[in-house]
Amino acid sequence: MKIIAVSDTHLKGGIIPPTFKSLIDDCDIVLHAGDFTTMECYQAFASTGKLKAVHGNSDDSELKKLLPEKLVFDVDGVKFGLVHEGALSIMDTTPLRYLALEMGVDVLVFGHIHRPLIEQSDVILICPGSPTSPRMSDPSVVEITIDNGNVSANIIEIEGHSCGYIDFSRKLKDEN
Repeated sequence: MKIIAVSDTHLKGGIIPPTFKSLIDDCDIVLHAGDFTTMECYQAFASTGKLKAVHGNSDDSELKKLLPEKLVFDVDGVKFGLVHEGALSIMDTTPLRYLALEMGVDVLVFGHIHRPLIEQSDVILICPGSPTSPRMSDPSVVEITIDNGNVSANIIEIEGHSCGYIDFSRKLKDEN
């Protein structure tokens, strides 16, 4: 089972960018942890027939009425949770771990921070970052694979605009 996790797309139109559309075409499930921003963007993802999603803080009111704030579901015996917010800082994931335990899930996929993260303890925490407006990172999604109940996850960097800080730090490095 192959899952692509994405969040914080913040797209105005109804087209999934080609930089990661092939990943979505090639997976079994698409998880979107909120901030589609517009109904057109949501409909583009929903048209794949693979979407499980929650709303984010930047989604329009129509999406907030349509999509839940939290979602719990099972994939091949692994219990997943999906939320948008939950992290105040990428430096302290303790509240997310507690949220995962409260939700009773093995894997919690979340968004909001626009920066990819995979952290494993007694639960697996996954933030796919953002494929279109990353913060302190390159554009990314996360590929999750389930094989006989075993979960593995990998951050996949995709082509696109990196955040200004990353561009600046690379420029400094190139100058030295």
